[in-house]
Amino acid sequence: MAFDSPDAYDRFMGRWSSPLADAAVAALDPSPGTRVLDVGCGPGALTTRLVARVGAAAVTAVDPSPRFVAALAERLPGVATATAAAESLPFADASYDLVVAQLVVHFMADPLAGLREMARVVRPGGRVAVSVWDHLRSPIDPFWTAAQPSDLADVDLARPGVRAGSLAELVRAAGLEPQVDADLVVECRFATFEEWWEPFTMGVGPAGDHVTALSPQERDALRDACESLLPPAPFTLQAAAWWVVAERPGAG
Repeated sequence: MAFDSPDAYDRFMGRWSSPLADAAVAALDPSPGTRVLDVGCGPGALTTRLVARVGAAAVTAVDPSPRFVAALAERLPGVATATAAAESLPFADASYDLVVAQLVVHFMADPLAGLREMARVVRPGGRVAVSVWDHLRSPIDPFWTAAQPSDLADVDLARPGVRAGSLAELVRAAGLEPQVDADLVVECRFATFEEWWEPFTMGVGPAGDHVTALSPQERDALRDACESLLPPAPFTLQAAAWWVVAERPGAG
């Protein structure tokens, strides 16, 4: 399951993660100088917005993919970076005012351990903010509807945080106090069907793996099934992510 090609990821999910990052940062409204850690930063959609709000010197970004970290360091040279998984963050306790993870929790090897690490490195009274696509309203829901791989759909539904209330439950189990449990709705406009379809052929994530494994005839059939489910181009689609903002107890 490939997630470490920055260019392919940008074309596949970046068109959705960028407006989601805009919505997240607007909701958090961090003040300049707020010490922020972006966990699972990928190629930097959320990191870029955080830098615009708080300044590069106040932002640290980590990802388990060296290629993503290198791409982000090139794009945002003033940001401190490290190659690290959420479950083992290389930072001291209470190092940050705000710790964020966009579209990461459901792909952590151990989501509870990752959230506990995020809680550890935020200061008492500081915030942890996480988002995960809603399984039923994700950007790739039309694809899975057309593909109809029940085994993969069941795996996706079992991912942590993708159902209503489950992300807040995880955050609470990590020792944090959820202050916000809501959804963020974003939209993306496509000029042509091919603009929507082509990124699925790049081998990114479970959807990319599924397409890669198909024969040319099966791939064409899936492409046609997807096109039949979508509006005539140009069209605009919406997606929703569960959004939890929590506070680490102990301030004061």
